[in-house]
Amino acid sequence: MNTNANKPLQRALVWLRRDLRCEDHAALHHACKAADQVWCAFIFDRDILDLLPRADRRVEFIRDSLEQVHAQLAAWGAAHGHASVGLIVRHAVASDEIPKLAAELKAQAVYASHDDEPAALARDAAVRAALAADGRAWHAYKDHVIFERSEVLTLASKPYSVFTPYKNAWLKKVDADHLRAHEVEPHAGSLADLPSGIKGGVPSLEALGFQRTNLHDLKIPIGQEGGQALLTDFLQRIDEYEDTRNFPAVKGPSYLSVHLRFGTVSIRELARLAWQRTQAGSKGAEVWLSELIWRDFYHQILHHHPRVVTSSFKSEYDAIQWEQGDHAKALFAAFCEGRTGYPLVDAAMAQINQTGYMHNRLRMVVASFLVKDLGLDWRWGEAYFALHLNDFDLAANNGGWQWAASTGCDAQPYFRIFNPTAQSEKFDAQGKFIRRYLPQLAALPDAALHAPWAAKPVELAAAGVVIGRDYPAPVVRHDEARGVTLKRYAVVKG
Repeated sequence: MNTNANKPLQRALVWLRRDLRCEDHAALHHACKAADQVWCAFIFDRDILDLLPRADRRVEFIRDSLEQVHAQLAAWGAAHGHASVGLIVRHAVASDEIPKLAAELKAQAVYASHDDEPAALARDAAVRAALAADGRAWHAYKDHVIFERSEVLTLASKPYSVFTPYKNAWLKKVDADHLRAHEVEPHAGSLADLPSGIKGGVPSLEALGFQRTNLHDLKIPIGQEGGQALLTDFLQRIDEYEDTRNFPAVKGPSYLSVHLRFGTVSIRELARLAWQRTQAGSKGAEVWLSELIWRDFYHQILHHHPRVVTSSFKSEYDAIQWEQGDHAKALFAAFCEGRTGYPLVDAAMAQINQTGYMHNRLRMVVASFLVKDLGLDWRWGEAYFALHLNDFDLAANNGGWQWAASTGCDAQPYFRIFNPTAQSEKFDAQGKFIRRYLPQLAALPDAALHAPWAAKPVELAAAGVVIGRDYPAPVVRHDEARGVTLKRYAVVKG
């Protein structure tokens, strides 16, 4: 046992949630500094998992990432002479299991990272109350963002609702201390052997009641190691990020979004590298840092305005009458299944359906199409993304959909309506992305690929494409839909 008379606690439990790494970990750092003996646990929360399909890439990503956490904890423990250090993993209702596990370990305190999603706040309140009733403490720390909650406010001490002034205030406030790592390894001597009767290690996916997906076939890098590999690769391209980020057929993004979502990388490390390169004059790093700041912005919006989970940030937009009934359901099915007749939209939906990922430019395009071409409630699209995105994050997903629908904070004006054909011609001019996901259109010439319904009969015949057989006709006409949308949004004029 690592004893230290100066430490205030004998035993502590660290509860991992959306921070699935060992390096630069706020809760683990503070627990190891405060307690002689520290254990780490992850709960596959039945309140969440029981609602998911039995094949879910996110569950598999979490499960396989936890293997790396377990191995790292064991290695650090072994370096300090502890032979049975490891991660405790259980499949239960987390709000019940954490107080129970704390009691089993005789832990005086539970350490965790903040989570501002409404359901998570309710869960944590229940855990905190149960711990308090048992004489145990609860300590939670900021770990998922750089600035949270009310750390960046206006001069009137109000939360920002417009991004650019928020970003300017963020940049004015940030310094090296905010981006410094919460080191764990120097304090890893506090990691304790698992007590007799408490099993460590990660259960199989099947033991959790889930099936393997195509996660590994897609070669999605997993865990801390995967996140670091992606970061190393991206740092070689970050200076060109501004020029490459909007083209789905180009290797422009960092592809770190799923790692940010589950905390297999540290936001402090990413922001620190981006901030340093920005100061050195990299325009690409500056634009990428802005994307990370958008993430902080949406999280503070969720904290201050939890009503956005179910309602428009701009409440007057809740008066909009969206399409309803069987026709609306048929349009939504065509959207989800990639049968709209607009190749860029359909290719993007094929991407998310096949891989759980969608390029950021395409997220904007398809969201605009659902809301402003099909006239469907943005919440329908938000819920579909929530089920299918590997990197689903409530704050960012809600913020992005409300931005596209013009119902959110600092959203695009309602009269700005993406033309899906023009977006296709601009950002996938050679059709490389479309051809990858819609191979039935691959033989069409570039100019005809973006609007096959308008292609010359000879072009369609040469490509072996019959509209209505090999590829659907458009479910709506964009120019007509635009006029309907402007009338629909007229309810919020002024």
